[in-house]
Amino acid sequence: MRAPRAAQPLALLLLLLQPLQFEFLRIHLGKSEEETEEFEDYLEELLKLGPARPLTKDAFRRRTIIDPARPLTDPEYCTAEMKMKNVHDKFRCVREHFFLQVVYEELQKLCKNIFVPCKNGVKKCHRSRQLIEGVYCNLTRGARMFDCEYKSSYRQGYVLITCRWQDDIQEIIPAYVNDIMTLDKHVKDGSIFYSELEWPF
Repeated sequence: MRAPRAAQPLALLLLLLQPLQFEFLRIHLGKSEEETEEFEDYLEELLKLGPARPLTKDAFRRRTIIDPARPLTDPEYCTAEMKMKNVHDKFRCVREHFFLQVVYEELQKLCKNIFVPCKNGVKKCHRSRQLIEGVYCNLTRGARMFDCEYKSSYRQGYVLITCRWQDDIQEIIPAYVNDIMTLDKHVKDGSIFYSELEWPF
């Protein structure tokens, strides 16, 4: 599908202005070259027509790995954290998302584990061997970024992820968190969480 004609000149204008924007960020706002490059990639993704590109290693880490300082049982966790970490699909709310409290390198090692079924039954996921804590975010209201509201659910269980090859760094990296399989009853901060699924193995 072709983009509307009015949108094409705007996108072209923004692309032409990019060098000036990046130079302003670097000089006047004191941003490092790495931060400026990250913003450049972010802006390019927003202006790009068609489906979003797969997340890079750094983008996945930034969107998924969370600071252990904040209580995971906070009912407003997802609504606030999704905005803080800019988790969206070209400014549209994402339907669901997982935050994980784990060292990224440990998560990346899961890509070497054998394939197991994802929650939809397709055998293309990798499962953690250790319990991992996290938060499941489920969209309850909103369609555009900043209007998105989420239900937050603390989970502790075995994580299911998919992986992909990132060519520029020559690494297999986590691509998507498919689920956190909660197997037993867990108690955290006075809240009780029950098993939702039984692992078939």
